[in-house]
Amino acid sequence: MPSVIWWGRSDRDYSRNRICRQLLQSLGYQLIDFSPRISALAYIEAQLKGLSADLVWVPCFRHRDVAAASRWARKKNIPVLFDPLISAWQKQVYERDKYNPESGAAQRLLKRETKWLQAVDMVLLDTEPQRQMFMQRFNLAPEQTACVYVGAEQPLFSPAQAAHAPTLVEVLFYGSFIALHGVETVIAAARRTSHQPHIQWVLLGDGPAKAQAQQQAVGLANVRFEPSLPYALLPQRIAQADIVLGVFGGSEKAAQVIPNKVFQALACAKPVITRASVAYPAGIAHGPNHGLWQIEAANPLALAEAVMQWSLGARDKGLAAHTLYCTHFSESRLQQQLLAALSAMHLKPQ
Repeated sequence: MPSVIWWGRSDRDYSRNRICRQLLQSLGYQLIDFSPRISALAYIEAQLKGLSADLVWVPCFRHRDVAAASRWARKKNIPVLFDPLISAWQKQVYERDKYNPESGAAQRLLKRETKWLQAVDMVLLDTEPQRQMFMQRFNLAPEQTACVYVGAEQPLFSPAQAAHAPTLVEVLFYGSFIALHGVETVIAAARRTSHQPHIQWVLLGDGPAKAQAQQQAVGLANVRFEPSLPYALLPQRIAQADIVLGVFGGSEKAAQVIPNKVFQALACAKPVITRASVAYPAGIAHGPNHGLWQIEAANPLALAEAVMQWSLGARDKGLAAHTLYCTHFSESRLQQQLLAALSAMHLKPQ
């Protein structure tokens, strides 16, 4: 049985990690978890432990583990795959606005991340626009990159029955309230539908932008905030909604991703409204007559109009939403994507 070292002190319960681990196991890989005490010295600890495998996998957000993993694996002639999910440079410069793109600090961060990424055999991204950005910004060869969608855990996220108030339409936004989400667009859209008492907007979760969102929603009887839920309870909460919202931010990053919630809601047979993005598969069916409706980013008027139109028949869009998920984002589709990435590394899972 082929084996893979899951290298780094990662959150194995994070949805991207859980899905990738499930995919690896479904392809016949044995997972060897390695959580080094000190990331920078992990190659010494791995050597002392006598580790060996067919592949080293550095999971998402663990940029700090790449250097040591690559150093150890190079001596063992073992390929390394890094699944960053985000660019540390892009996040600090364009999302958090921490550094001016031309500043010395930004350039040093870009140089460091470039060194990390070029040290591995494969960089796994979640969408084609992300892949193109990584190739351009970090000077990566096409054969050194591949895509696997974020997807939704199966069978956790699947269609389920839930009680609905027959005269109300619930629009659900959930997430970690970061700039990428464009929560201010959601609140502004809710304000435009305040004269439609049958449309109720629910914002679930916690995060940096929540306090500001609550302030913006003062006086809106059609908006309700709910605290974060345990991950295992999220599918049932989605089942209670009629429409699920994706993201609406206007940033470069927002244009490059398909957020977790879109996959999860579609898997639960819930229609989704989200910002337009070239990250979706070419030719994917979307619009008011489908289970996915892409609108202009940061446009509360477009969001309000879409919600009002769908409020007349959102519950009839469930089959279309689930069919779209099964066609483009199912577990078998993700497995095919991962197989292609591994094949490009000359690995042949059993």
